[in-house]
Amino acid sequence: MGKFYIRYIVDHSKKQYVNGDVHTNTIEGAWTLLKRSYMGTYHYMSRKHLQKYVYEFVFHYNTRKLSESARFNLVLSNAGNYRITYKQLIRGKG
Repeated sequence: MGKFYIRYIVDHSKKQYVNGDVHTNTIEGAWTLLKRSYMGTYHYMSRKHLQKYVYEFVFHYNTRKLSESARFNLVLSNAGNYRITYKQLIRGKG
């Protein structure tokens, strides 16, 4: 990963919460929204399908600045790239 990303550190244990443009606010906000969607929308996420719930959340988070119609069109334009059958869903392969 070091080939693609530069690692920066913010040390909360030393009461450092920002280092120039480096901070953890964005990821902390994302985790808060994921937890809120769990409590407010889903109420329960099975361990078996947890990764799929996270994928859905990541998609919504990454497209949060798009309008609902633009997001819907994006889903439709990519719908042909991925298919999961009911059997795959139930067996946990997919």
